[in-house]
Amino acid sequence: MTDSVMSKAATMEIPINSNGDTGALAEDDSLEQAAKLQWSLDEKDLQQVMVSGPNLNETSIVSGGYGGAAEGIIPTGSIKGSNMQHSTSSSSMTAEEATRGVAVEKYEAVKKWGLNTYKCTKQMISERFGRGSRTVDLELEAQIEVLRDTKRKYENVLRLAKALTNHFYNMVQTQHALGDTFADLSQKSPELRDEFGYNAETQKLLCKNGETLLGAINFFVSSINTLVNKTMEDTLWTIRMYENARLEFDAYRSDLEELSLGPRDAVTMARIDAAQEQYQVHKEKYERLRSDVIIKLKFLEENKVKVMHKQLLLFHNAISAYFAGNQQQLEQTLKQFNIKLRPPGADKPSWLEEQ
Repeated sequence: MTDSVMSKAATMEIPINSNGDTGALAEDDSLEQAAKLQWSLDEKDLQQVMVSGPNLNETSIVSGGYGGAAEGIIPTGSIKGSNMQHSTSSSSMTAEEATRGVAVEKYEAVKKWGLNTYKCTKQMISERFGRGSRTVDLELEAQIEVLRDTKRKYENVLRLAKALTNHFYNMVQTQHALGDTFADLSQKSPELRDEFGYNAETQKLLCKNGETLLGAINFFVSSINTLVNKTMEDTLWTIRMYENARLEFDAYRSDLEELSLGPRDAVTMARIDAAQEQYQVHKEKYERLRSDVIIKLKFLEENKVKVMHKQLLLFHNAISAYFAGNQQQLEQTLKQFNIKLRPPGADKPSWLEEQ
């Protein structure tokens, strides 16, 4: 409406008299009203802009002149949003790539384990049914079998020694109780005071010697237990690792032999190269563990002889001195092997250890 009024005022003819002055026209009033109307409209638009204010997030960048095409308008909010979306998308892509990398590693590990398990299971079944060949070291396997048999026998010795300790401990406790009873009766039976007194002293002496012998037997049991359940078990654990390595080595060896008998095209040659590499890896592992087993068997035999020589001598001297009634020799035996007896009640942990 404002534009139409202005165009009307601009195109209206203004007559000029002969002196060059504008004449009084009837249209002067209409021009003055149009100017006032234009000023009032502009003032209203300015007030509206000042009240509402521009939205900086919706500020537009106009390409081209005033009144250009709408395609040239680029909202600045979209530029800011695109930058944020770009940074967010890049961080999410990095997290996804890391997660994907971990998943691929786990998948490859499971795949490798499954393939190795399949080959070893196949080799083991073939050996049991007599269809597959296995690597045999007769001398080493004989030593391993001797060790397993020795461990079974030593476990039996350990079981019997523990049973002897329990029975003898009960006997010592009975002797102690019997000695206390004799001592009490010697005080309450004047007519049998001497007889009860002799027996009470005898039982107390036997109880004291029995506790000394128990110290020697406990030391014997502890040493045998360490030898059987720690030293021998450690060697047998290495032997089990060696046997697993032997099975893997034979499995990959058989796989390589099967591939070598097949056609020699490009795909097969690539598989043969990969199998040859795996074969070398497992061969080195097998030979390394074989060497470890040989060394451990040698040191185990030396340690076993040394330990058993000392323990068997201790057991013999302590038993002989006890049943001979030689208290001095029994105590000397414990000193010879550096065995210290625990005082009564030492087996029970202190209140600080129980916390």
